[in-house]
Amino acid sequence: MVQIIQWLEQHNINAVNAIGTIAILLLALIIIPILTRFLRLWLVYLQSHLNLTDQANFMINRVTTAVLWTLTVFIVLSVWGISLGGVWAVLVSAITIVGVGFIATWAMISNFTASFFLALWRPFQVGQTVEILPENLKGRVVDRNLMFTTLGEEGGCMLQIPNNLFFQKMFRVSGEPVAASRRTS
Repeated sequence: MVQIIQWLEQHNINAVNAIGTIAILLLALIIIPILTRFLRLWLVYLQSHLNLTDQANFMINRVTTAVLWTLTVFIVLSVWGISLGGVWAVLVSAITIVGVGFIATWAMISNFTASFFLALWRPFQVGQTVEILPENLKGRVVDRNLMFTTLGEEGGCMLQIPNNLFFQKMFRVSGEPVAASRRTS
């Protein structure tokens, strides 16, 4: 035990801070899974009332878990005497640099964001026919990824529509989604 204390002192590690950090992490390992389980059960309960999908529930649960772990890291940094103001300054600086770097690729970010909202709000599903107005681009939704929604035209051609276009233009949806047509068969 004396050797451990000497090693900690040699590396300027306060034993109280180390024990406090371990205690905080153990507490987080116990509390965060319990909270996320309650959140998951609550979201399942609210799913029918709010018309949420399983994917939306999963996304909300993941974001909440990430926020709780981030708070845990901030608490541990505070125990070690690292100022949250300094951490905030570093985060804001990093976000600013990343933001300036992304100005050139704004289309990618807007498509990614639009993809998130399309998954959350589900204005159309795979198998439904979508027509973008006034361009008269029309086809059956074949696939949707982070950048594009793929529409299959009647002639067999595939249209790749940027996801952000669904927030800039009017569109018409018709037909049954693939999952609904399978259930009735």
